[in-house]
Amino acid sequence: MNHVKILDCTLRDGAYLVDKTFGDTAIHGIINGLADSRVDFIEIGFLQDEGYGPGKTVFRNSADAKRFIPVDKKNSLYTVLADYSRYSIDNLDENKGDSFDAVRACFFKKERKDILNFCREIKRKGYKLFVQPVDILGYSDFELLDLIRDINEIEPYCVSIVDTFGSMYEDDLQRVFNLIDHNLVKTSCIGFHSHNNMQMSNALSQSFARMTLGKRTAVIDGTLSGMGRGAGNTPTELIVQYMVSKFGATYDMDAIFDLIDGYIDNMRARCSWGYSTSMFIAGCYSAHVNNISYLLKKNCISSKDIRYILNKIGEDNRKRYHYDLLESTYLELLNSAYDDEENLRNLRGKLEGKTILIIAPGKSAHTQETIIRQFIEMKNPVVITVNFLHEHLKSNYMFLSNANRMRYWSCDSQYETVEKIMTSNLSKSAGQSDYVISYSRLIKCGWENMENSMILLLRLLDTLSVGEINIAGFDGYTFKSEGNGNYAQASLELDNAFENAVFVNQELTEMLLDFHKCRQNPCCINFVTPSRFSTVFEEEP
Repeated sequence: MNHVKILDCTLRDGAYLVDKTFGDTAIHGIINGLADSRVDFIEIGFLQDEGYGPGKTVFRNSADAKRFIPVDKKNSLYTVLADYSRYSIDNLDENKGDSFDAVRACFFKKERKDILNFCREIKRKGYKLFVQPVDILGYSDFELLDLIRDINEIEPYCVSIVDTFGSMYEDDLQRVFNLIDHNLVKTSCIGFHSHNNMQMSNALSQSFARMTLGKRTAVIDGTLSGMGRGAGNTPTELIVQYMVSKFGATYDMDAIFDLIDGYIDNMRARCSWGYSTSMFIAGCYSAHVNNISYLLKKNCISSKDIRYILNKIGEDNRKRYHYDLLESTYLELLNSAYDDEENLRNLRGKLEGKTILIIAPGKSAHTQETIIRQFIEMKNPVVITVNFLHEHLKSNYMFLSNANRMRYWSCDSQYETVEKIMTSNLSKSAGQSDYVISYSRLIKCGWENMENSMILLLRLLDTLSVGEINIAGFDGYTFKSEGNGNYAQASLELDNAFENAVFVNQELTEMLLDFHKCRQNPCCINFVTPSRFSTVFEEEP
């Protein structure tokens, strides 16, 4: 018999990606397939006080979960995870042998004393007890020893090393394992649950299998195709194949491949997971993935900005998710202190009372080029492009508020010749003749896309008392199925613009309406090219 047992938790850790709703058919199919593969433990979901229902891998007790447990359990044991803060142990019924066999008690470091009676009740009610301390790298040696002394009195089936933020290297795992192995009651297994932020999950799982040999029974967690929030988890198929190849285990790889082909590959059409640079940064800073997801909604954020913000908010805050703190830190980063009064005076002197043509980088800036050119010849406007230089139409000014776009255009031959108006978050890149405007003057919170450059430029022009504003290339966003792209040049395309088209269009409409209502200069605003937003300025402010 192998010293390593495999626990597949696809239906629990993968559940975060599908709002815990796989659907009854998929749940039954995945459970049956995992049983056919002969994995040792099958985690079927969560124990929670609320949120359970049809098609979900969330249960109130064993009676609720029983409908998914096969009559013939074959050689597998069935587990659920109970988050201490989300589950009342009074709701757990006695183990009658016809539902799940084990409960994994999950808790934060600050709850480690409170969890003890919770764990005792799990054992008293007849279930195998797994102790799952969140973020084990967040424990000092003293705190970890203190936890082990307490749980030794309960004698759990297993204590897991949980790399919550995917921050571990092999020496970290070896250190924590040695500390637990030397002090944990000898009847308990030691488990390992990792996340793949730094591409280490599979390697660490293999190392864990080797370092436990001859010392402990080990339980290694995995999910099919690594399915899990953010960077995902150790792929079950990889660690299973390792055990088959190196330790002679008898798992059925074909059954696992059938599950991936039949269920998991289809799920990638509605959700995504896996390694990315941003998830790597989350691993480096032991940061909750929700922080990363929130920051990635900022279109002009860079990887080094994410790194700066995670560092700035501090160790405790980044392990949870505090959106207000992230927002204020993001604004602080963008809003370097800048006295822009002289620049505003100079710009007002050049633009006050003038007819303005804004050319945004939407598709129509290319497809409607002839119409835009005719407008320029007829009206002789001051032309301002937005994070964009048109290949054939000359600009008087280029408005820049997006660091990524600025880096892109800085290599264009027009870049050095055009006058630039830029927000203060880009001030370090400003030339002597550029006009730098304080970011805080133009930004307005309340929308995820609050840094949209067109909105910022409109607010700036409102303070300059221009005579008339005309807009081209501000089309709005479409899905891939609706056209060939959103931008005048293919090199400017953004994948998230396709994915969030409806939401972004809605927010842009709201911001334009807000601008229309609040503006100080009631000049005429016209659209030269077709736009989803062309009716906004027809309404009464």
